[in-house]
Amino acid sequence: MQIGLCSWSLQPASPRDLVEKVRRVGVARVQLALDPIRTEAWSIDETRAALGEAGIEIVSGMMAMAGEDYSTLESIRRTGGVAPDHTWPANLDAARRLADIAAELSLPLVTFHAGFIPHDARDPQRGVILDRLRQVADIYAAAGVRIAFETGQETAATLLDALDGLGRPQAGVNFDPANMILYGMGDPIAALQQLAPRLAQIHIKDAIASRTPGQWGSEVRVGAGEVDWPAFFRVLRERRIDCNLMIEREAGNDRIADMIAARELVARLEA
Repeated sequence: MQIGLCSWSLQPASPRDLVEKVRRVGVARVQLALDPIRTEAWSIDETRAALGEAGIEIVSGMMAMAGEDYSTLESIRRTGGVAPDHTWPANLDAARRLADIAAELSLPLVTFHAGFIPHDARDPQRGVILDRLRQVADIYAAAGVRIAFETGQETAATLLDALDGLGRPQAGVNFDPANMILYGMGDPIAALQQLAPRLAQIHIKDAIASRTPGQWGSEVRVGAGEVDWPAFFRVLRERRIDCNLMIEREAGNDRIADMIAARELVARLEA
């Protein structure tokens, strides 16, 4: 397993700014947010050159979905992923462009939130979401790129059942243990055991659960939350999981220091 970080966590203003911040964290791999390239805020050539010259490898990409509102759990349930009808055309168009960008960067994997997938097979919205995810999976597959759905917005059992129903073996899981806590969707260690056969990538992130049902938990520095990291890495070893570990930090006032602490914790647990 190789360790890196999620580019968006560093809130970079440019590819060169990203390089400087990645170096400060002390890693040489990134999962790159691809939408700045799609919107032409960043040049693909400049991005590739800046990271390449610094010896920083882009190991995967991230697709952001249009119109997502993370203000509350209820707002993201309404607006997340491919579920909303009013943002689906924009997201489908974005997938086509992002697949080309991923292929041009020789990326093997792009991850995103699918949206809240209903567990009940009789729920008509479940069929709509799975059909849209098949379309997205096929777009990326045509470009030679795998996709992975990020955990958290449904239980591990629901996600695994949806993957089986999808019928696209190239689709996998981007496992984020903190999201299981933030969304209140089950124990991260039990979920890791269930989803282990489908893992494509892991986000290293930590959180504390909300004590009020229906409200967000709190993301915290890795090691300060409720993820049992020794148990997490035991499962990775026991299940012989081999995928990249990408540090993600989406809160806090000193993200670089927090990501350094995460890198050091992973190094101790892997030793």
